[in-house]
Amino acid sequence: MWIVKLALSRPYTFIVMALLILIISPVIILQTPTDIFPSINIPVIATAWTFTGLSPEELEGRLTTVYERALTTTVDNIEHIESTTVNGQAIVKIFLQPSASIDRANAQVNGDFPGHPSPVAAGDSASADSEFNASSVPILQLGLSGEGLSEQQLNDLGLNFLRTQLVTVPGAAVPFPYGGKTRQVMINLNPTLMQSKGLSPLDILNAVTQQNLGRALRHGKDRKV
Repeated sequence: MWIVKLALSRPYTFIVMALLILIISPVIILQTPTDIFPSINIPVIATAWTFTGLSPEELEGRLTTVYERALTTTVDNIEHIESTTVNGQAIVKIFLQPSASIDRANAQVNGDFPGHPSPVAAGDSASADSEFNASSVPILQLGLSGEGLSEQQLNDLGLNFLRTQLVTVPGAAVPFPYGGKTRQVMINLNPTLMQSKGLSPLDILNAVTQQNLGRALRHGKDRKV
């Protein structure tokens, strides 16, 4: 009740205070930084591997499992490890303790050590390591559709045209489009016959690549003629 008595005894003071709150509030609201997600201090390193044409089961056995075991012996302050293996791609996330140094962990992950799966087999690509913030999650997803356009055309438009325009937006991190159909050639190899011929999967891959390149060059010459 004392505040009511104070307001009745000094009405002008409370009127001025109310006006000040009304004037200052919009300025404070506009200057206050806002963020949808809180800052989560969980150091995480994400490593992506690519092996085109390998099934998830084979990629998990040849690369993902071997890589996880190697990380446990060479990287310290690991809290836990999460991995996702799909057709031709593997993503491994190394969650560190809150007090761990992200720079030290990056150096340990990128360093060469016994048991490192590169190269596990001919044809795999080098890993792409990046720091991952647990609070940085996608807030917008864009889907593409179009009448009369095939999945290959939509994938080409999203990868080569739309993505190059969206990546210029400040603060935007635009990954490669997921979905659609890309041109792939699956070759089933017989390990016994390859061993008898002294061939490796990389030899087959190079032969197919050179054959496709030769056809493309001959096709280009025919068109010029």
